[in-house]
Amino acid sequence: MIEERPRPPDPAGAVSTADFVQSLVRLKQWAGEPSLSRLRSLGGQTTATDGATVDALPKSTVSHVLRQAERLPRWDFVRAFVTACFHYCDYPAELIPAELERWRAARTALAEPSAPVPRPPAKPAAGAPDPAVELLIRRVVREEDRARKGLLGGYNLAELSFSRYGETGSQYDEPGGRHGDSGDSGEAEHDLGAIGRFFGDLGSRRLLVAGESGAGKTVLAIELVLQLLEPVLAAGGRLDQGQQVPVRLSAARWTLGRPFETWLAEQLAQDFGLAARDAHRLVRDRRVLPVVDGLDELDPEPGWGPPRRAIGLLAELNRYSDLSGRRPGAVVVTCRADRHAELRAAGAGLDNAALIHLHTLTGRQIGAYLRARWPDGHPHGPRREAVHEALSGPAGKAVHAALATPWRLVLTVTAVESGADPDELLRVDPGLDTGAGAARIAGRLLEAYVPAATVLTPRTAHGAPYQPDQVRSWLVLLAGHLRRQAARGAEADRPPPGLTAIDIVPHLLWPIGGRRRVLMAHCLACVLFSCIAMLAFWTGSAAGGPGTERLLTLTLMASWVAIATGLSLSPWPAAAGGRGEVPRRRRVIGGLLGALAGLPVGVLGGLAGLLLTGERVFGPGFAVVAGGIGGLVLGAVIGLTAAGRRGAERMTVFEVLRAEPFTLLGFGLCGALTGLAPLRLAHAGPLPLAAGVAGAFVLAFTLGVVFKIATGGWSRDAELAHPREALRRNPMIGLAFGLTGGVAAFLVFVMNTGVVESLVCALVGGVTFGLAFGAVAWARTMIGLVVAATRGLLPLRLWAFLDWACEARLLRVSGATYQFRHREFQDFLTPADGDR
Repeated sequence: MIEERPRPPDPAGAVSTADFVQSLVRLKQWAGEPSLSRLRSLGGQTTATDGATVDALPKSTVSHVLRQAERLPRWDFVRAFVTACFHYCDYPAELIPAELERWRAARTALAEPSAPVPRPPAKPAAGAPDPAVELLIRRVVREEDRARKGLLGGYNLAELSFSRYGETGSQYDEPGGRHGDSGDSGEAEHDLGAIGRFFGDLGSRRLLVAGESGAGKTVLAIELVLQLLEPVLAAGGRLDQGQQVPVRLSAARWTLGRPFETWLAEQLAQDFGLAARDAHRLVRDRRVLPVVDGLDELDPEPGWGPPRRAIGLLAELNRYSDLSGRRPGAVVVTCRADRHAELRAAGAGLDNAALIHLHTLTGRQIGAYLRARWPDGHPHGPRREAVHEALSGPAGKAVHAALATPWRLVLTVTAVESGADPDELLRVDPGLDTGAGAARIAGRLLEAYVPAATVLTPRTAHGAPYQPDQVRSWLVLLAGHLRRQAARGAEADRPPPGLTAIDIVPHLLWPIGGRRRVLMAHCLACVLFSCIAMLAFWTGSAAGGPGTERLLTLTLMASWVAIATGLSLSPWPAAAGGRGEVPRRRRVIGGLLGALAGLPVGVLGGLAGLLLTGERVFGPGFAVVAGGIGGLVLGAVIGLTAAGRRGAERMTVFEVLRAEPFTLLGFGLCGALTGLAPLRLAHAGPLPLAAGVAGAFVLAFTLGVVFKIATGGWSRDAELAHPREALRRNPMIGLAFGLTGGVAAFLVFVMNTGVVESLVCALVGGVTFGLAFGAVAWARTMIGLVVAATRGLLPLRLWAFLDWACEARLLRVSGATYQFRHREFQDFLTPADGDR
């Protein structure tokens, strides 16, 4: 009987991954040592990320997991293993969910990757506002407002409507739902203004939105987010108990095999600037409602094989549970209708979700939009009547099919407002098939979009206007780059953020100039910068002459140049997350506090150098003054860059070591070189020499870690980053650190040479050091764009063009990336495989 059996092992006492795995072993022993074959049978089957059905507990996997102590098992494995053990010993079925919750809570407590000790961060007190939640709400509202205006070009919105598929008997034969004014499908119809209320009435809080290309799925997702946040904003940004913050995410940024919860937390940190600990906590506590936009963007077009990545993401979403672990977690997904039909045919779907489809626009809705855009008395009012006549003419069905989505209406009004004749745009042979006629009109509208947008958006702020042919050729090149970028992202196990089929990320644009050309040019430039930096140091420190110290100096220099060269060959140099401007007063206070903290540290460093050199090179006065100046400058720079950040917003030491190991090693080598010079002048013995060089290495390495922590993270008061903010900050950070090191080098150089020569060597060495080590992403991008401009592929002022293209509604800003206004427009411009 159960009453006679001891209680099952409690995983709550596990304080490490090894303890948790050992708890699983004890549970297996407590259950009666079921065989691996029996566990496989009891574990049942699950859906892999590629859509295949596999055993949840393969024998080899169970054996491996129970032997490893350094890696936390996935929750899917733990859930299947614990359930199988309880079933094996006939544990009461009604008690198993509570036991699973204990195991889930214990595993979640150990799964926090950003904390050095595996425990969850402290929660805010009950009833107290959560700063991370308030910050996320503010940034979500700003981002969605910006995205909405970028898509609509204003506030005019077509009267979108949607309906829900019935529980039984509803088929997906006609995803658009209707093509006439009535479009009766026997279902209750809702308008876009009711999407928030509709979602709130769903018991499962899981929704899948399907619609034709251009039907307004992204607009609906934005409206849902803003409508759900309206009562929160009215309440001063405070969430009620159980309320979630809706966050719209691009599905294209998910990578196959990536756990959804981990990916979701990463997106909160990357796109909205949350600290990693806060992001993981909000995901763990289910304070976030994921709105996953563009499931169809994950794979090539239908017909190219099974949509493996979309199937994998749906499998992850079906594993995503609510806080109790016993019900599916709240989520919203949007998907194009043809892709959704393909997924249904493959047996993949979003479990426990309500399915709604967006209707195509009726003639009445098209007319209402045109009247709102061109009211009576508007200069384009007569053109409105021409569109109405085309809709009611002999080829009216084809015209309506071509204009039945908000996106096509935008194309139409843009072309007409630029001077195009609606009769010419919408003209089609009445005897032509409806689909073929609609496709012909759509192609005409897409063809006219670039010239129309160029005419409507003169480039008066930057001189001569762009020419339509120029704009089209540059956009075609960007579209082709996105296709190649998507292929490289699919090949990589952990592609960098933004390496997708739709995101134009400034510091990932460098391959446009030619991947090999740019890599070789960047490598040569980095070698040149490194050699100049080392030559400046050699000259300033007067390192010539025979002896062991000279050989050691050359070895350290060669090692530094090798590391710099290796960094220049990295596949995808990363630019740190962007921030807006921090108030000047806070900057000044941060700089003063940093200087006050750095002053005593620098003095102690100078006195340590005095001790190691035995006062044979400089006296106590120079040690105090030079050390104090160096510490003062370094502390001020770190304080200025750290201004506005708080502890929870910065990177941890572990994250810095994992992200920048070779860069930090280069910092350490430069510190060792700087410390070696006075020791060489003092003719220090082997022991003081080794101690001094090692101490200088450790000090410079540590300062590199501190500087990286200070420059990482976001300002709590910052607006959302512009796409170029990270790239703009990259050289500023690199040069700041390089010049700070140049100050330390100058204080060493004046022991050997004159003040002017020391200043020149320190300045040249600091600048080249910063470019070689701290501005890798910026240097790679600039070289790539210069090569592309030299080859006539892109304008030299690419950033001005991208900003203009957003103003012209050809591109739009999405988070920290640029995107084409619509995927249909991007696909229309994407060149064939053999074209440039």
